[in-house]
Amino acid sequence: MPNRLENEKSPYLLQHAGNPVDWYPWGMEALEHARNQHLPVLVSIGYSACHWCHVMAHESFEDADVARFMNQHFVNIKVDREERPDVDSIYMSAVQALSGQGGWPLNVFLTSAGKPFFGGTYFPPEPRHGLPSWTQVLEGVSAVFQESPDDVEHNAEVLTNAVRQSQGSNVAFGDLEEKHLLGAVDTAIGQGDWQHGGFGGAPKFPQPLAIEFLLQAHHRFGRQDSLDLALLTLARMSEGGIYDHLGGGFHRYAVDSVWLVPHFEKMLYDNALLARVYLYAFQITGNPRLRRVVEETLDYLLRDLRASEGSFYCSEDADSEGKEGVYYVWNPQSVAQAVGPELAALARARYGVTEGGNFEGKTVLTVRSGAEELAEAFGLDVADAEASLRDIDVRMLAARRCRVRPQTDSKTLVSWNALAIRALAEAGSVLKRQDYIDAALTATEFIFREMRPAGKLVRSFRSGPGSVPAFLDDYAFLAEALIALSQAAADPAHLRTAREISQEMIERFWDEDAGSFFDTPRDGESLVVRPRSLFDNPIPSGNASAARVLLLLEALTGEAEPRRKALSVLRAAGSLVEKAPLGVPYLLCAADLALATPIQIAVTDVGNRDELDGMLDEVFKRYRPNAVLSVGASEASPLLVGRQPIEGKTTAYVCEHFSCQFPVTEPAALARQLDGIRPNGSRSS
Repeated sequence: MPNRLENEKSPYLLQHAGNPVDWYPWGMEALEHARNQHLPVLVSIGYSACHWCHVMAHESFEDADVARFMNQHFVNIKVDREERPDVDSIYMSAVQALSGQGGWPLNVFLTSAGKPFFGGTYFPPEPRHGLPSWTQVLEGVSAVFQESPDDVEHNAEVLTNAVRQSQGSNVAFGDLEEKHLLGAVDTAIGQGDWQHGGFGGAPKFPQPLAIEFLLQAHHRFGRQDSLDLALLTLARMSEGGIYDHLGGGFHRYAVDSVWLVPHFEKMLYDNALLARVYLYAFQITGNPRLRRVVEETLDYLLRDLRASEGSFYCSEDADSEGKEGVYYVWNPQSVAQAVGPELAALARARYGVTEGGNFEGKTVLTVRSGAEELAEAFGLDVADAEASLRDIDVRMLAARRCRVRPQTDSKTLVSWNALAIRALAEAGSVLKRQDYIDAALTATEFIFREMRPAGKLVRSFRSGPGSVPAFLDDYAFLAEALIALSQAAADPAHLRTAREISQEMIERFWDEDAGSFFDTPRDGESLVVRPRSLFDNPIPSGNASAARVLLLLEALTGEAEPRRKALSVLRAAGSLVEKAPLGVPYLLCAADLALATPIQIAVTDVGNRDELDGMLDEVFKRYRPNAVLSVGASEASPLLVGRQPIEGKTTAYVCEHFSCQFPVTEPAALARQLDGIRPNGSRSS
């Protein structure tokens, strides 16, 4: 018999609709039932592509005896952390306060008032590796709840206060200065893995936001070590098993320290953010390998994560056929079957495929040798080797597509789609890929057509808009994407929409007392804590993104109020920059923008596409993280007001504080002006 999840839209919740556990979706009904029955509440949080969520479901939640005990002694709630990041944030903070670590599946025990008093992550069916079994946890929690209610209430109050403190605003310590950025760079350099790239050991996560900060630090300070660590990391990741060498795109993280064996799920946000930093590195270096990774990653999104309506799905699972990674791994026999005997040896050498393998007897593909090395080893011309390698990839990908694919989480989230829209818009501009810009436009149209009922954004869409209001990151990421799209599509209308979304964001999320934003809207559901995040996780914090949006709008419009609020956010989070800079890399990117004098570029469009493209090519080919661009007819946006075309030609104005250099009508002249401006915005002498 299906449980109460059968009518939900979330693929993750629907995965549990057939469990013998009597799951409730998150809501007052479950909490009221717990209050009436004097039962503790179990909130189990995960997401569709989570491997260990599947493992615990198979081991425990599908077990009839375990389910019987859970149904008798608890009110059980399932939460999709992607739909409800607010609920996840609160109870993740509680578990981190208890144990110092977190993750998914997240299993937290609450009072009927929603206050957490105990929790953890994965628990096995039998005790192992120092963990109690899930049954032991359930029995212990139930006994304490019934026999020691005063202790439970005391622990719940203490833990809720700890969550409240962790979710609150930090004490402002003053304005951020360049010395704080330099200190953060030194910390990142000191924590970098200079052999394999990235930061720390196993498991190793890509951390694209930290890489983005390293690239901005190189631009601002000329720090070669900052660029070197970023490029080393990007190279090692794209060579390792964390990258899908056949289908494009990145897996979630590596279980080791050398990027070899991935945790095989693929997330929309990882690939959007990574495509962006590879694009920026390509702008800096011109390295064609970096461009290839950008295009392969974005082509993967368009091919495998794009809905028919043009929005983007959340993720692909780690598992298929009930086993992690089976879709992606190879042995010598499967390679030979895919490419034929004449190319099998070359394919095995290219990707390190052996009989013993590197993952459970099979091989996760990594790039072991380049075309030049393989050409020498196999007695081929380099051109012939390159052609053979392309043929190998086509054949192996075709063979892999005959396997059982991992499941796709087919819901659309505004925030994650906005990350993809921005990546596509920026890559389309730099790489001259109009298909990317078109895809960004289509996804944007979908959001405003389908995910803004009654004029207010909702968080998710699957077979119709969801009921949960959009959160701060939905608004902030969307505004950033719209600004990027206004530049890529040369359409000031997207800038006007970005201003509207930003104003709505301020009205719904701003906290004047703390000088920062809440994560949830003022008219949203009342939870035990109204969350406010300043730390970045795999994606930017809503506050960091909002600060950057407001700084961009100030540069594009000349309005002072957006900058005041942005600086207030930076002050509120400033202590984190000193204590844990790698926890707030996108905040550091926003601070870099705040400390710069933005380059303002206005290009008047007179309808001559060739002239316009020539000007825009000069803008887009350069890595200028603190530049803003407005394109259109004169008066179409604040930056264009008073900027007239010269002699009927497309004309560019390079400005600072709306004070412009002499207008130019030739791309070469624009290039000279752009190259004559220092990274902090001041002109070189």
